[in-house]
Amino acid sequence: MNEPSKLLPFDPIGLTRQLCEIESTTYHEGAVGDFLAEFLEGRGWEVEKTAVPQPAESATAGPRWNVYGGPAGNTPDLVFSTHMDTVPPYIPFSEDAEWMYGRGVSDAKGILAAQVAAAEALRAAGFRIGLLFVSGEERDSAGAKAANLKPKGSRYLINGEPTDNRVALASKGALRVVFRATGKMAHSAYPELGESAVHKLVQVLGKLLELKLPATEDVGPSTLNIGQIHGGHAPNVIADKAEAQVLVRLVGDSAPVKAAMLEAAKGLAEVDFTLEIPFARLRAPEGLPTMVAKFTTDIPQLSNWGEPVLLGPGSIHVAHTPFEKLAKRELLEAVELYVKVAKQLLS
Repeated sequence: MNEPSKLLPFDPIGLTRQLCEIESTTYHEGAVGDFLAEFLEGRGWEVEKTAVPQPAESATAGPRWNVYGGPAGNTPDLVFSTHMDTVPPYIPFSEDAEWMYGRGVSDAKGILAAQVAAAEALRAAGFRIGLLFVSGEERDSAGAKAANLKPKGSRYLINGEPTDNRVALASKGALRVVFRATGKMAHSAYPELGESAVHKLVQVLGKLLELKLPATEDVGPSTLNIGQIHGGHAPNVIADKAEAQVLVRLVGDSAPVKAAMLEAAKGLAEVDFTLEIPFARLRAPEGLPTMVAKFTTDIPQLSNWGEPVLLGPGSIHVAHTPFEKLAKRELLEAVELYVKVAKQLLS
């Protein structure tokens, strides 16, 4: 039941295996980009590798790329895109008769393999198709931002993320925020001689948890997660520094959320809005199952690549977990679904 369809010019399960055997956690996408560029060139695609800058904290990680494959000398009408990077830690690939396991099988190397297979089938049928694989999606969409400066003139973009092979009606945005409190160090037996940055930060975070966040009836509420807290030196020392990293999954405008956060931190902590990706409503071709993506994608950063559709195999519920997996049957179904959607858009 999991044999590749006669539609496919090669085995996407095998390509998924090859991709997942190359570690490519964010900032370390160089090797998988090199592999993909060589793979696509070997299959007759006109390939471009574009360098994606490293942030200062990962400058020693080496070069990384976006990889584009397109029709030689022609503008693509439709481009498939997803990301090459994965979240840490790396989990080695394994498989059985029904499933593939390991980091990236569903987010998003299996998707990437399905897109290559679909693009080759469409190319063989005479369609002008492109492939765009980017670095950095899991952190700051650095690759997508770089790619958006050099679009290829495509009319449509099919972006791949785990949607259980359902078309997304919308994708939540993201607002990443850092709260930094400062105080005065002192002996904990004499708190009156110091000023606790941790106590200030705790007050701010308590207010954040009580915020009334925007919601929309057809998509649901915005959500807030306090993901990291750092501060202090020891239990017997009044803390002079404390920091928290917060992520809001946005529905709608970010302005009221930002204003509420600034008010919560007033007089207690500095606020740094480090990343913002807007909420997006998306095209949903008729006759296909739909969903709402509660996660954020590269789509808002690829606005110059055509009207977007969000679709891919795999469950977001196992992405970013130690139990990431993808059914082989679902991967093969995704290839034919990608072909169907592309033909529907281009008709």
